[in-house]
Amino acid sequence: MRPSWKTAAVTAVILASPAFASAQAADMSFFVTSVGKGKGADLGGLEGADAHCAALAKAAGARRTVWRAYLSTTGANYGAGVDARARIGKGPWKNAKGVVIARDVEDLHSASNHLDKQTALTEKGEPVPGRGDAVNVHDMLTGSDPDGRYSTAACDTTCHNWTSSGDGSAIVGHSDRTGLNDSRHMKSWNSAHGTPGCSPEALKKVGGGGLFYCFAAD
Repeated sequence: MRPSWKTAAVTAVILASPAFASAQAADMSFFVTSVGKGKGADLGGLEGADAHCAALAKAAGARRTVWRAYLSTTGANYGAGVDARARIGKGPWKNAKGVVIARDVEDLHSASNHLDKQTALTEKGEPVPGRGDAVNVHDMLTGSDPDGRYSTAACDTTCHNWTSSGDGSAIVGHSDRTGLNDSRHMKSWNSAHGTPGCSPEALKKVGGGGLFYCFAAD
């Protein structure tokens, strides 16, 4: 039996209610930062980036308290570093609307993840402007390869481990899974291309605003 129009109307009201939205936000375990830290890719290192995630999550009413930025780093002379995928816990992860974007780390780094423009929302539950919008800030700082590991390229891929707002470069992904063409890299949420610098102006040139992904790790 199909639900009556009255039932459908009541359901719609519940889903649109502030209380329902607040409950979803409280259960949130993944989001894109709504704002950067104001210094381009200088996030104060991993510690500063994690703190930014935690502060935004708390302001949004999230219950989770341990937050990790999805960022990789490299060691001395671009040697072994920290993998973003190893920092973010086990999952599953839900956005501010209650949508599961991935069940676990393997799912997140597979073709079956549910991460795109409609689901890569900020902690406020808002979509991130991407390609085709008036303003494009779909570049997400990651410093990672497609598997979420630190890059083995013999060059800077993390803006000096997230401490530079000037020289250097960082690998970024596209939160809307689109780019200048339909290549696999342009559709990558975590490893699309490098930036021409680390300053706010350099990031802006290629569609960035110093934003990044945050995951609840508790």
